[in-house]
Amino acid sequence: MSSTKPRRAFRTLLVILLVLAGLGVAADRIGESLAEDRLATAAAEEAAQYDVRAAGTSVEIGGFGFLPQVARSKFDKVTLSMREPTVEKIAAEDLTVEMHTIHVPREMLTGNTSGTVTVDQADVRLRVSPAALTRLTARTSGIEGLKLQIVDNQLVANLTVRGLQASAAVQPVARNGRIGLVVDKVALDNVPAPLRDTVRTVLARGITVPRLPFKAQLRQIAVEGQSIVLTATAANLELAGA
Repeated sequence: MSSTKPRRAFRTLLVILLVLAGLGVAADRIGESLAEDRLATAAAEEAAQYDVRAAGTSVEIGGFGFLPQVARSKFDKVTLSMREPTVEKIAAEDLTVEMHTIHVPREMLTGNTSGTVTVDQADVRLRVSPAALTRLTARTSGIEGLKLQIVDNQLVANLTVRGLQASAAVQPVARNGRIGLVVDKVALDNVPAPLRDTVRTVLARGITVPRLPFKAQLRQIAVEGQSIVLTATAANLELAGA
């Protein structure tokens, strides 16, 4: 009997530990879900200050273990996703913000929304269609009759110059807060010689980048599939509570 009691005690202890572990996981997930909702609300309200709105906003907390991160009031990584956003009333496909080193007051996770979340760095990724970029071009650059499309993984600009149609493959580049359209010399072979410099000059005016959320600065622009992706960065953000 003496050998049976220790085994029973061990099994009882094991069950207790499993129950406690289960409760810990449940608490971790419940807390994480609550925190994600709080952060999503704060981020959406901050984005609205830059005339950025979306059909839906969600937040995912990364890093190892939610509760340990809460204990130090700092999250390693938070990803904000906005579905069907509009940026200055220009419809985009999606917007993703990866935030790194996020400081969240503990009271915000328990119902008090008056605190301020601070973020050391954020990487912003905005995906738009060629048609959306065309509308932005017409609004901000003064280039009339320009149409952008993606053909064979290249951005192609079609425009009318002095009554003549011109078409050229262009490389979008980030340049001093604008989206420049650099024309390859070979791409202008189908354009009459007297108009080549004019076409190049018109496209070089570039496109004024819309005011991105969180005061992010444009770093790169690239063609991916049938979309154009703008990548920007921001630092030392403050997301005020509701």
